[in-house]
Amino acid sequence: MVITWEETLAASKAEGEAKGEAKGEAKGEAKGEAKGEAAMRRSIQRILQRRLQSVPAFVRERLDAIHNVERLEEILDQALTVNSVNELVLDG
Repeated sequence: MVITWEETLAASKAEGEAKGEAKGEAKGEAKGEAKGEAAMRRSIQRILQRRLQSVPAFVRERLDAIHNVERLEEILDQALTVNSVNELVLDG
């Protein structure tokens, strides 16, 4: 089987486009996930602000260090029911 130069270039171009598309999708997913985490943190802080009248800096710092949506959801659930920041479980 003989492969022409044009076929080689076309295959190379298609491979490059596929790699670029996959890289773009991964980058977009990561960006979307980061935005989701940021929105979750803002929601937690807003709920705590409304319920407790203030959100200490150490709580904001610990929230900023969490990069797991499931963990942030757990904290969001806690924020709906706690009566003080001492009741929040921010680790683990």
